[in-house]
Amino acid sequence: MDDSTLYGYYFVGLGIAVVIILAAAILLLLVRHYARRILKLATAALGLVVNVKENTNSIWGLKQTNIVAGDILEGAKAIESHAGLVAEALAETQNQ
Repeated sequence: MDDSTLYGYYFVGLGIAVVIILAAAILLLLVRHYARRILKLATAALGLVVNVKENTNSIWGLKQTNIVAGDILEGAKAIESHAGLVAEALAETQNQ
């Protein structure tokens, strides 16, 4: 193999290596660009999630509200029952 053929193969190999390195560098830059874009979109989405959470806190409180409403209903029924007994007792005392 003479020197010109050897240099030819050398420059072809060097050219292929440069193309591969450039392609890898471009791919890394694209990955970096899209990673930043994903971070930006995720940050915006996090803000929306916080807003949704704040706006739906009242829904999560409905369980406790239902429990309290049940307690109030039981109290009202007890008052009604006792008021009926008092009314009956008053009616009996007025009839005597």
